[in-house]
Formats: sequence, C-alpha cells, structure tokens
Amino acid sequence: MTDTGTDLWVFGYGSLMWRPGFDSAESVPALLHGFSRSLCIYSHVYRGTPELPGLVLGLNSGGFCHGQAFRVAAGHKVPVLDYLREREQVSGVYIEKYLPVELADGREIEALVYVADPLHMQYAGGLNVQAMAAMVGQACGQAGPNCDYVINTVQHLQMMDIRDELLEAVLELLPSSVS
Repeated sequence: MTDTGTDLWVFGYGSLMWRPGFDSAESVPALLHGFSRSLCIYSHVYRGTPELPGLVLGLNSGGFCHGQAFRVAAGHKVPVLDYLREREQVSGVYIEKYLPVELADGREIEALVYVADPLHMQYAGGLNVQAMAAMVGQACGQAGPNCDYVINTVQHLQMMDIRDELLEAVLELLPSSVS
C-alpha cells in the first residue's frame, strides 16, 4: 500500500497504543481477528540488551486482539510510514502486513499491522508466564525498564476496559517494587 492519495490506518496493540509517536486524524478502539497479543519478541534495543534481553509484544497467529486504530491523513502517510519502519523494523522481527480490522463504531478498514516473525532469531514464542516475568523484571534498554513497558500497556488496556490475562499475570509476578 504505497498510494499516497489515501489515508493510512495503523493498528496498535502495545506501545503504539499509548505512545504512537505520530499525529493521527482519528483514533478508534479496534479488533483484529486471526492474531493474538503476546510477549513473544526478545528486545535487544528498546527494552533490553543483547546480554540481558527484555520482552516486548508481538502478534502470534490465532485468536484475536483488541487494540487501537489510528487514521493518518494521506498527506502525512509517507513520513509516518518512514517513522514506523524505523521504529518497528530495527531488527526485522516484525512482518509488515495490511489486515482487515473492525473499528468499535462498526466500520471495517484495512490497517497496517506489525506481526511477529516466528522464524526470526528474536522470536520468543513458547515462554511460560514465570519466564516472561523474570526477563521483564530484570531488563532495561534505551527506552527504559522493561517492566514500565508492561505496566503502561496493562494500564492503557484497562483504561479501554480490555483485560489481557497474560500481561496481567506477568505483572502480578513482577517484584512489588515495580508494579
């Protein structure tokens, strides 16, 4: 989708929900079918280091995911795409896809979505909740402590009346000083 004459929709399911980093003409709660949110990406830059990786969110195949859809006006599409690719494609662990998304107001749109690449070396699928919490509790990267990422995401989801049992379980296992 490189047509610069049409608006761009972006689906956020993690930090893009609470820190998109770009201006949008519209922001609407949204639902993506066929993928589920998971702490399945080793972070070597933003929330960890290669020596002490953190975990950030990705989308795994199967299930569904509640998030936030942002509409970017056509005139801002190219710089926003450049920004997102620089932010999300640091190591190539995400696959950029355009997928159908249902907006809370009933509209169906096609949105840019960053999906986890299960074949990438930073893919961390299959970790149990205890292992996730242990990694999140000790990691810190350029964007700060990994626990802050999980806390901010859970808080934002709760403000949207969305429960994410996996993230809440990880949060419960973090040391009380961080949660």
